[in-house]
Amino acid sequence: MGLMPADNGLLRRRKRIDRLFHALCFGAAGLGVLLLALFLYKVLIDGVQRFSWTFIVSNLSSRPGRTGIWPAVVGSTYVMGLTGVISVPIGVAAAVYLEEFNTRKSRLTEFIQLNIANLAGVPSIVYGMLGLAVFVRWMALKETVLSGALTMSLLVLPMVILITQEALRAVPKGYRDGSLALGSTYWQAIRYQVLPSAAPGIFTGIILAISRAIGETAPLIVVGAAAYVSFLPHSLDDRYTVLPIKIFDWAGEAKRGFNEDAAAAILVLMIVLLVFNSLAIFLRARARSRR
Repeated sequence: MGLMPADNGLLRRRKRIDRLFHALCFGAAGLGVLLLALFLYKVLIDGVQRFSWTFIVSNLSSRPGRTGIWPAVVGSTYVMGLTGVISVPIGVAAAVYLEEFNTRKSRLTEFIQLNIANLAGVPSIVYGMLGLAVFVRWMALKETVLSGALTMSLLVLPMVILITQEALRAVPKGYRDGSLALGSTYWQAIRYQVLPSAAPGIFTGIILAISRAIGETAPLIVVGAAAYVSFLPHSLDDRYTVLPIKIFDWAGEAKRGFNEDAAAAILVLMIVLLVFNSLAIFLRARARSRR
């Protein structure tokens, strides 16, 4: 039996809508790729002449074309390393408790879970204001590496918790039940079965969270990270600068030489982020291969 004329018209209209929606989606994706390509082209053209190993390991200078970024690289390493040391254990432990041991949902835990989800979407400048009020002023840590790392830990902690919870939810319930049936305690089931199975997702989430923190500027500016620090930080009480702040500072300079320095620093930052993302893929693949 053939389709009625009304059915044929409806089918043609649906096909036109499908083609239009497909074209809109393709155009949106193409526009994003085009803008990214233009950005990369501009950065490469401006920064490739300054990009070198000497530029990376040289000290900061007030002269464009002669400055380096080594104090900013060391400062970023200090801040991000300490951020990971603080946020990862707390975030993973909180996620394990909320997802595995919080069997009886209460209003308190539901309130905590809701606020963790809300905090993941809070603008980063708000965390900077919180860090300024709590760490810099109330705890009197001043504008040091420690205060910057604590502020960035607050920024990435909700993300680490949420991603770890999602990774734990993806582990089949049979892993827990089978381990308990063989006589293990619930903690042993979590430690030896659930966490290793969830490790690929947890590793990926942690590295992506730290990658986000590497590119943040606003929170560190608020808590007092300096734009120009000629010395390297050697302890948690030292002043510091980080790579995104130097990029922001140089991008606002009128001299073209500083703009080229900013473009070269962007290349360094992009390479670091690419390495982190590649590391996340490698760790996830390695953890899956061991299962």
